[in-house]
Amino acid sequence: MDRRKFIKNSALASSLFFVPNFVKAFESVATKQFGYKRLVIVQLAGGNDGLNTVIPHNNDLYYNARPRLAIKKDILKLNDDLGLHPGLSPLRSLFDNGELSIINNVGYPNPVRSHFRSMDIWQTASGADEYLQSGWLGRYLDQHGEKPYNAMEMDEQLSLAMKGEHFNGIATNDYKVLYNAAKDPYFQSVINHYNDAHLSEHNLGYLYQTMIEAKSSANYIFENTKVKPSQEAYPQNSFAKQLKNVAQFINSDLDTKVFYTSLGGFDTHANQENTQARLLSQYAESVSAFVKDLKRNDTFENTLILTFSEFGRRVKQNAANGTDHGAASNVFVIGKNLKKAGFYNDLASLSDLDANGDLRYSVDFRSIYATILSQWMGVSSKGIIPSQHKNLDFI
Repeated sequence: MDRRKFIKNSALASSLFFVPNFVKAFESVATKQFGYKRLVIVQLAGGNDGLNTVIPHNNDLYYNARPRLAIKKDILKLNDDLGLHPGLSPLRSLFDNGELSIINNVGYPNPVRSHFRSMDIWQTASGADEYLQSGWLGRYLDQHGEKPYNAMEMDEQLSLAMKGEHFNGIATNDYKVLYNAAKDPYFQSVINHYNDAHLSEHNLGYLYQTMIEAKSSANYIFENTKVKPSQEAYPQNSFAKQLKNVAQFINSDLDTKVFYTSLGGFDTHANQENTQARLLSQYAESVSAFVKDLKRNDTFENTLILTFSEFGRRVKQNAANGTDHGAASNVFVIGKNLKKAGFYNDLASLSDLDANGDLRYSVDFRSIYATILSQWMGVSSKGIIPSQHKNLDFI
């Protein structure tokens, strides 16, 4: 194959395979076998308003700070002090069954209120003053991964969380499209010319290996997934489609231990009421269908679902009937046999806010990651979470 043609067509490769920047992803890595447990991440992008998600329905300070925005009707009251947004009603049965743990006041020291920077912090598990180029799940893959499909993101691009120093996950929002792209004659031509001597220049061999492994991954995912199509009825939205694909992968016993999904639109500076209600309903209805799908196939017991957002919102509503960027918020953990189901801790005081008018954090998000790694995935957090954080007791 002509070298110039190869370089020209490499752009085609990048668009057909959603595995960007793999560079060294397929070098041999000293690994040990994954465990059988799976982790599903749900990212609520944009900064979900945690105070209208977990509602202090018996607190006058809440209603005084939000005269128009506070939720007053149809609150799912779970105890004398706290309840859930009515859009989360499909999750009520999970709460009642001891399959939902709600961790309040999650954040980190010196919180950043920029979407991009705060998301980087959550995805890399860094401190506010650290800048890391690899994600916490990517570093998990560095230590324990074997194939790119050991971790998958249901999107066209790979998040920083899934990128390691030597090993990355794979991103695809439609595994059938990925499989069909892998059958393109161009890729077979690439494989046929893998040993061409001149293509070793400028590390082109790495691109070859990436494409070969991408083709192999696409074939593996397609062949192993088609035998177990989902029978559950899911809502008709893109987030539900992500979870339906994840359920199909899990129920087909795909050798994937980490799945990453996202639902965006939570940056509600104006007219928050209807937007958040719609998004939380999409989230809850989709997660409810997902859990039912896993239970139908006896795979729920070995699946843990973690939901987070990059920050919460300001306690006081703004003039546009919305909320501005805040700090601490809540994290949802869904799974079977949780050690501490229900509310893991109390909501932070509304009379003792930080200097910006935000809830004070009491749980470092990296403690949640460290707990999941050690208590669920069965690995040490050393080398994955940059600093030491104590384990919590929710799983």
